[in-house]
Amino acid sequence: MIRLRPNQERGRTNLDWLDSRHTFSFGGYHDAQHMGFGSLRVINEDRVAAGAGFPTHGHRDMEIVTYVLEGELAHRDSTGTSSVIGAGEVQRMSAGTGIHHSEYNNRTDARVHFLQIWLLPEHQAIAPAYEQRAFDTNGKPGKWQLIASHDGAQGSLTVHQDARIYLAKLNDDMALEFAAQAKRKYWLQMVRGAVELNGQALSTSDGAAIADEVCLRLAAAEPAEIMLFDLA
Repeated sequence: MIRLRPNQERGRTNLDWLDSRHTFSFGGYHDAQHMGFGSLRVINEDRVAAGAGFPTHGHRDMEIVTYVLEGELAHRDSTGTSSVIGAGEVQRMSAGTGIHHSEYNNRTDARVHFLQIWLLPEHQAIAPAYEQRAFDTNGKPGKWQLIASHDGAQGSLTVHQDARIYLAKLNDDMALEFAAQAKRKYWLQMVRGAVELNGQALSTSDGAAIADEVCLRLAAAEPAEIMLFDLA
């Protein structure tokens, strides 16, 4: 079973400094048919204007993964972490017992474009923690790269949930497969480009909920980048 979540059907928050698209219900956008998928609770695609951003605010009991696509995102939090996340870098923040942070566009001449993902943790009241890492997918087209996992395998970031997050880049006309497991579910998020997933067409920012598939077969119709969530 593959159920598509087309880009144009997502929720939207559109302010003078923020254009945010919501795959699942978030903030002022509520859709009872799209409240999450397994432990995957939020996929927001945010574009923040130069010099603007989110002032200090709190989270708790959530695993938050941020992937910067373009520009630079300045981060500061109550653990004492202060960093700039550049394009191609991934951040993991465990909110746990409670954390406060701010996120601002670090540049004054261009917007920042990023995906922010929330996963429900396996336990509540985890100690707050932070990780950040660059993953070079440009030199490995046609291969899955693990960027987050429960056990930090293959140099990935560690999340407190039975979940694995992969990135892959495909050149034009390139194909890629993923062996699915019957008892797990999968969410595929298009970052950019166009592919066919088991014969179904997806393009930039489309998503797909996947269950009861033996193999995921991707064929690129143009250069593409894909994020895949492997969930319990």
